[in-house]
Amino acid sequence: MRITADAPLVHCNTLRLPARAEWCASVGTPAELAEALAFARSRALPVCVLGGGSNVVLRERIPGCVLLMRMQGEDVLEHGDAVVRLRVAAGTCWHDFVLACHARGWYGLENLALIPGTVGAAPVQNIGAYGVELAAFVEEVGAVDRATGERCTFTRADCCFAYRHSIFKGELAERTVITDVTFRLPLDAAVQADYPALRAALDGAADPTPAEVLRAVLAIRRQRLPDPQRLPNVGSFFHNPVLERARFESLRTRHPDVVHWADGERVKLAAAWLVEQAGGKAMREGAARVHERQALVLVNDGDATATEVLELARRIAAAVAARFGVELRIEPAIYG
Repeated sequence: MRITADAPLVHCNTLRLPARAEWCASVGTPAELAEALAFARSRALPVCVLGGGSNVVLRERIPGCVLLMRMQGEDVLEHGDAVVRLRVAAGTCWHDFVLACHARGWYGLENLALIPGTVGAAPVQNIGAYGVELAAFVEEVGAVDRATGERCTFTRADCCFAYRHSIFKGELAERTVITDVTFRLPLDAAVQADYPALRAALDGAADPTPAEVLRAVLAIRRQRLPDPQRLPNVGSFFHNPVLERARFESLRTRHPDVVHWADGERVKLAAAWLVEQAGGKAMREGAARVHERQALVLVNDGDATATEVLELARRIAAAVAARFGVELRIEPAIYG
């Protein structure tokens, strides 16, 4: 394994921002991870972990040691009559993993297809789409303690999963490196197809199959979201805000047509609708702009910087706050 100084990261983030790492190591095995962490500890360097670089904004200079997680492989731990349990390495491409599971008759992940990134990054923000969250299928997350190099494991309960959040995004954000995820997947063909956009794409099919759900999800995402290989972006840039019922009712008296989804005493707002209504789709900052078809997606038209992207996000959030009194929080992590 080579540890490189002043390494370019423009091709290691899907926004294609021109960042550089003080030090950078490509990690493909547990031994290489141990070596890279020992290197960082010996020089008292902070550690930054990158998977597919699909949910991050990289500033121009990343201090410390950047770890590019490239671990591959899987182990089937159990294949019973009803479920399969398998441990998957952190560097595995998430979308490829979803397709492979579906092809083998291991169901449940179809709604999460085409989410960019790696398996190891998926638990960090508990990825979710079309009514399904990763947490429902995670049995255990394996990691290494950055300070000691010791392996540690976290059960689903330990992970403290919540909407776009986990312990790895909270108190353990700077303390561990995820190395693998153990999944528990059903072998029956039950699907989750209640999400409005998905139900519409299925033309109201009463009993859709996993294959039909997968095709519908792929079609929706390809229609609504730009391919980061062609137009650099990190997907949805803002969380859908969640309000307590009383506050939502107050908002609805002023904006009766606000798009929302009820969940008991909490209500989730459609961030894309808020941005559009606040005029966000027309905004631009240098080479960073809002995508013409999807108000939650900020794109890089060629030579945008992190400063431009973050300033654009700030202006959008300010416009939403001014019109609706609702705070927008960004999804991607900011490094550097």
